[in-house]
Amino acid sequence: MSIQQSDVAYTAVATAANGRDGRVATNDGQLDVVVNPPKELGGSGAGTNPEQLFAAGYSACFQGALGVVAKNENADISGSTVTAEVGIGKNDDGFGLIVKISAVIPNVDAATAPRRSCRRGCPGSPTARRP
Repeated sequence: MSIQQSDVAYTAVATAANGRDGRVATNDGQLDVVVNPPKELGGSGAGTNPEQLFAAGYSACFQGALGVVAKNENADISGSTVTAEVGIGKNDDGFGLIVKISAVIPNVDAATAPRRSCRRGCPGSPTARRP
């Protein structure tokens, strides 16, 4: 199911200047960050890089989706954390990203959580469906 324009509750707007070696800021002024490529990609490594920002946002959104599932399943996820690892590298088409998500959920039985949480598709995944 695709998102329809009328379903959009919020749109984030950010603008980058000078790409990976410059500055990125949101239109509301809440985020204004100097970005530099990591040393592994030939940069100075002096500041935040775009992959770190992507990992921060992805992990926060994934934990938010996890919270929705937990609420629907009456599960306690207090004290949980979600970590996103974002890698960038060359592929056949140029460059690509790979994202690895790991979650620590102290109050949920790991053996049953994935089956319960992803019955209808994990939130945010291409297979997610509305109940």
